[in-house]
Parts: sequence; C-alpha cells; structure tokens
Amino acid sequence: MIELYTAPTPNGWKASVTLEELSLPYEAHVVNILEGDQKKPGFLAINPNGRIPAIVDRSADNFAVFESGAIMIYLAEKTGRLLPSDAKGRSKVIQWLMFQMGGVGPMMGQANVFFRYLPEKIPTAVSRYQNEGRRLFEVLDGHLAENEWLAGDFSIADIANWCWVRTHRWSGIEVDGLEHLGRWKDAMKARPACQRGVDVPSGEKIAIPTAGDKKAEENFSKNAGRIVLR
Repeated sequence: MIELYTAPTPNGWKASVTLEELSLPYEAHVVNILEGDQKKPGFLAINPNGRIPAIVDRSADNFAVFESGAIMIYLAEKTGRLLPSDAKGRSKVIQWLMFQMGGVGPMMGQANVFFRYLPEKIPTAVSRYQNEGRRLFEVLDGHLAENEWLAGDFSIADIANWCWVRTHRWSGIEVDGLEHLGRWKDAMKARPACQRGVDVPSGEKIAIPTAGDKKAEENFSKNAGRIVLR
C-alpha cells in the first residue's frame, strides 16, 4: 500500500495520476497547504523540504519518497511500467520529465505568483514568465507535431507535463494556435486514469477554482498569496 500525502496542485496530480495509471493501491491524505500542514513536524518527517507531494511505501519498509519527479520514477520502476528499461528509451522519458521540472513547472509557478498571488502586479515580471511559459508550450507543440506522445510510448513524461499544461488558464498563458499540443491535451484528458488522478484529493475546496468563478478565484489567490509572502 502506498500512502500519498498531497494537495490538488499540478505537482500533487503528478503523483496521483501516476498511481492511477499504474493501478497501484494507495490511500490519499490531504495536506492543506493553505493552512500550513506541510510545515508541521509529522509531514516534515516524511519530506524535510515541506512541500507536497510525498509518499510512504508501506510494502517497502515504510520507504518515504519526496519530490514529484522522484516519486514518479520510483513508482514506474517499482512496477516496470511508464518508464522504459533500455538506456535510450529511459533517457528520452527522463529528458521530457526534466523539461517539465526545470522549465514548465517553475515558469508556470512564477507566472502564478506574479499574475495571481502578489497584491502588487509587476507587468514586466508577469510578461516574462507568461512569455517563457508560452515558449515552452511551443516547444511541446513542435515536438508533438511529429510524435503521438512525448517520449515514444505513453509515459510519466506525458503525465508530468500534462498536469501543469492543463492549468494554463490560471497562469494566464494562451494556447491558441498550438494544435498539436491541443490534440495531446485532449488525448490525456480522455484517459480514465488521468481523470481520476486529477480528482485527488476529491471533495476538497483548496483546489484552483474552475473557470469563471471570479469570487472563488479572488479568495484562492488571496490565500495562496499568504503562503508566498510568508
């Protein structure tokens, strides 16, 4: 059994979607990041960096893993799925996984901070991160013009990038004209395991609001801003 400590964020979904795609039994525990649960001693004992997600593998002597990409690799290797065993195939997947972790995630995360969370809007910072996010989307679009998935067969690389790209509206990054990215996004969204994974933890009111709910967006941004400014 895998114990998943998570919140409804792109990085959290990376872990839950992977668990769903691999059909691994797991129990999800909500970490309310707006209330600071990630900084409490119990969670810090699992992840000293105080960030979600984290897992504890009860079937492997309570082995704890933190960092979303490391969790994905661990789970893929545990099952022998979603990550090729040959050196070149494995490298391709990890390259696109690192593309998300080193580029897409950080740029969209900073776009969120400057576009949504900080009370003072700094136009040059907003445009800097939104433009870089768009550039990275164009890289994905160009690659997907000639490839069904990012790294050969469907893999953890697709999961990692999709969990962030699907929230592009919240970051203020346009996807107009990126038809190949759109085709891939639709294919990901149609996967039942992906649908289940992004509903974890379900029923919580701490997720990014749905489109069009301005009051919910304002409240979420205000609460998230408290985390950023701590």
